[in-house]
Amino acid sequence: MPLVPWKTGARLRPLIAGAAACAVAAVGAVTAATSASAAAGCAVTYRVGSQWPGGFSGSVDLTNLGDPLTSWTLTWSFTAGQQVTQGWSAVYSQSGAQVTARNQTWNGNLGTGAAVNLGFNGSWNNSTNPAPTGFALNGVACNGSATPTTGAPPTTSAPTTAPPTTAPPRTFTNPIKMRGPDPWLTYYSGFYYLATTTWNNTITMRRSRTLGGLASAAEAVLFTLTRPNGAGTMWAPEFHLLNGPSGQRWYFYYTAGQEPFNLGTQRIHVLESAGLDPMGPYAFKADLLDPVSDNTWELDPGILQLNGNLYLLGTFYNGSQPMFIRPLSNPWTASGTRRILTTPTLSWETVGGAVAEGGEVLQRGGRTFIVYSASHCSTPDYKLGMLEYTGGDPLSSSSWRKFPNPVFQRSNAAGVYGPGHNGFFTSPDGTEDWIVYHANSSAGGGCDMNRSTRAQKFTWNADGTPNFGTPVSLGAQLAVPSGEPAS
Repeated sequence: MPLVPWKTGARLRPLIAGAAACAVAAVGAVTAATSASAAAGCAVTYRVGSQWPGGFSGSVDLTNLGDPLTSWTLTWSFTAGQQVTQGWSAVYSQSGAQVTARNQTWNGNLGTGAAVNLGFNGSWNNSTNPAPTGFALNGVACNGSATPTTGAPPTTSAPTTAPPTTAPPRTFTNPIKMRGPDPWLTYYSGFYYLATTTWNNTITMRRSRTLGGLASAAEAVLFTLTRPNGAGTMWAPEFHLLNGPSGQRWYFYYTAGQEPFNLGTQRIHVLESAGLDPMGPYAFKADLLDPVSDNTWELDPGILQLNGNLYLLGTFYNGSQPMFIRPLSNPWTASGTRRILTTPTLSWETVGGAVAEGGEVLQRGGRTFIVYSASHCSTPDYKLGMLEYTGGDPLSSSSWRKFPNPVFQRSNAAGVYGPGHNGFFTSPDGTEDWIVYHANSSAGGGCDMNRSTRAQKFTWNADGTPNFGTPVSLGAQLAVPSGEPAS
């Protein structure tokens, strides 16, 4: 594989001479490597991996020789009309001959002596493909030396089929929000949107074109709570695109109560968007109170659409904490009282308290599942259980079967405790299913704002049930969702 080291005091010269140098005129030949000089601050090694008619793959090994950086931009200039057509490990742009590669959110920190590898595919004129010139890091020309490695001799004939142009897999790491309990995440119209519990009187949301980018995305305040019966302590937000009187609108469900905090006043409320932007603007729509038995707190709203009907899911207190279902005539109006969907009685549902909350709907292949959080959220044994609809009246608990074992729970090996209060979303291209959830990083973590938001892909078993696997550790490199753009 030819490469180009940039070294102090050298002139541009071919490393491979004679017949090999002449071979670059052949379509599909690989350019002979050259070396050139520049100034201090970084060391760069440029490689051409392979060439095919109209295209080539290239890479740049960048080493920072100056002060540590928290963000970086590398620029260079092509000299024979080459164009970057696809890139990874950086955000690429090109104006004329000059290429600009800016760090991704996950590799912006570049310490002294640290290195990063950038890759790209490009187009060329099928005649000559010389090395770029003028490498500069944050505007300072590179003159550090990089030890060249010996590449394979250049090929002298075009490949029978073009080499694959698939970029190396891009990755992200959890958490995607540090202080992010009770997360709800949706991919819509080119962006990921994330809302979490704020525990105050604001409803907030952040968005990013990449899943990993949510970790540093700005938090926008969508709505400030002022109504006396729902003035603060906002928990468990969810937003769903549903049909309303003016067509589709986003309906933002949340739990809130009186201030100062009074658990007994916590109820479910709903906002309605003015248009199709998940970030609003929103207006208050309704208190989703039980029309018959508004006699206890209700938490953790969820929405079920089944057989053309709409239902609200939630949890309430009756001595334990069962999950309920209530019919809706529209996204903000109850058409009946709550009915118990499941009561926590199994040993794994009752650690620290008998709890079944945060029910979330998962539908595939004509089957409907509700995944819920069990046991008390202050324990490391907060976990996920699952129900499946078996037919009949969805308001009847006999129409649902409970799986006997938890489907997602703590992993001591991965250092993940109390994983729960989940949601589901699909990859940008719709080919992958993902789970979002919160968890603690120690067994002593509590039910507070220190829980962080995490996401990972899940699969499906041969019997048609979801396989959530085990929670992954913080910092583990995970491939980004399929179809996600580079930035």
